Amino acid sequence: MIAAMMTAANLGARVTGWGFVVFTAGSIAWSIVGISLGQTNLVATNGFLTLVNLVGVWRWLGRQRAYEDGGKSATQASRRSAYPTLFTATGVAGLPVTAPNGDTVGKVVEALVTCESGKVSYVVISASGVGGINEVLRAVARDDIRFSCDGFTLKRDRAWFEALPPLADGDWPAAPAELPKGDAA
Repeated sequence: MIAAMMTAANLGARVTGWGFVVFTAGSIAWSIVGISLGQTNLVATNGFLTLVNLVGVWRWLGRQRAYEDGGKSATQASRRSAYPTLFTATGVAGLPVTAPNGDTVGKVVEALVTCESGKVSYVVISASGVGGINEVLRAVARDDIRFSCDGFTLKRDRAWFEALPPLADGDWPAAPAELPKGDAA
């Protein structure tokens, strides 16, 4: 159960990777139990799970961790350089969103990027709710939000944001022109 919580929580490559380490330890332990009891099905099942879990360890503590570390190092280096400050595209999810007065509005769920230009088209923000329960998703066009390395700030007030209609699950707009408009503040 601990391993499942560690992997399901999506708290980064290291936590997920260590969740797979716990899974691996469990599958090895069950394999030993199966061997000692002569349960070939238990041994076969957990032998296979051990292989799957080892791939998870390699993937999350090896490759994905290296990707995250590389992105973090580029982000930190850009803050000390003459070049424009960078942040990772995958790092956008979870960044806080505030109103112009500094009140927290929600957190970024996703940023949609146009294929041709590579520019952000709009940002989906989760407001309310905890752990996805009772959350409300709203889309904000790129022109209505300021980006920074540590979060985003709406260019309009909270009332404007809350007047935006919620997005339907799995039915997001294709372009900012299709975004629902909130009442002007």
